Amino acid sequence: MSTTIDTLRFATAGSVDDGKSTLVGRLLHDSKSILTDQLEAVERASASRGQDAPDLALLTDGLRAEREQGITIDVAYRYFATPRRRFILADTPGHVQYTRNMVTGASTAELAIILIDARNGVVEQTRRHAAVAALLRVPHVVLAVNKMDLVGYEEKDFERIVEDFAGHAAELGLPGFTPIPVSALVGDNVVDRSAHMDWYEGPALLEFLENVPVGSGPADAPARFPVQYVIRDGEVRYYAGQLVSGSLKVGDRVTVHPSGETSEITAIDVLGTEADVAHAPQSIGIRLADERDISRGDMITACVDAPTLTREVRAAVCHLADRPLRVGDRVLVRHTTRTVKALVQDLAGATELTANDLGRITLRTAEPLALDDYAVSRRTGAFILIDPADGATLTAGMAEL
Repeated sequence: MSTTIDTLRFATAGSVDDGKSTLVGRLLHDSKSILTDQLEAVERASASRGQDAPDLALLTDGLRAEREQGITIDVAYRYFATPRRRFILADTPGHVQYTRNMVTGASTAELAIILIDARNGVVEQTRRHAAVAALLRVPHVVLAVNKMDLVGYEEKDFERIVEDFAGHAAELGLPGFTPIPVSALVGDNVVDRSAHMDWYEGPALLEFLENVPVGSGPADAPARFPVQYVIRDGEVRYYAGQLVSGSLKVGDRVTVHPSGETSEITAIDVLGTEADVAHAPQSIGIRLADERDISRGDMITACVDAPTLTREVRAAVCHLADRPLRVGDRVLVRHTTRTVKALVQDLAGATELTANDLGRITLRTAEPLALDDYAVSRRTGAFILIDPADGATLTAGMAEL
């Protein structure tokens, strides 16, 4: 009998020189997720620098150097697996000017590792990383207090940092976090539990990653089917796209948004094969019993648990572009497959948002959007703002209904 191994998507974030590269390298090395030729290359590079042991930070520093040279590598993704679980790791930059990159990496993550240097404690960038995790409603947060070897593995130093971070987490509305004392350089509590910190009774980092509950998948959420295009075959119309959440089956009563018209599903096509039921995130085509005026940008949902149809959008945002966003700006809102015109009505007291700023916004859209609260659905609660003049992406938004 086959055993299904699930996948955990997680992101790492930490200030510059807190040891994030070494932590990622140690995690990959000690979990035996590095190819022999990769390790040999690291050993050669380390030896050429006069180092006695392999510098595991070199496994990721090459990509980081490329980012700082302006090459378009926003987030470095790593893929590895253990017998218990598969992992997709989004390694995000640490500089404050790359906050928007962390937003990109953490937007689909179920867990975020926030790294802290035990000598420095909670710094401004730590608070920013915690704010992003709270903003994106990341379900699980690990506070990895690194370089414990440089503070003598003292429990009091660890507890002081945890207490300080807990205060900021409470202010941000972060529901909870798991603190783990580590030394990425030595390997303490990364893959194997440390013999140097017998006062710590919790799991090593990899042990926690292997066992943390993976949240309910998109198939467990209410049915949401944004229409990408319409396929016409004579008199028959199929509405095609990706079922981004929930399930739909033949015979279901559905509502079309924003028109509000209802109908019944008479057929479902999955990769050219007729099916009785479809589950997110399958790409499908559906046929309805009634002739309806449906086009790209419309959303088909189950009649029960329908999304909120609104023209006034309140949201938490991270501004991504170099050009500021100001009250009165005219923008385009892209939500799933729908793009509508909108006006920036309010920025929660701010006069403008500049690159990497976090804030809150109120928009007035020209046409209604079928939104879900981001806390309920990260897929249909998210949107981006676009510059109508040149199509550039301006801002990432998370709806608050």
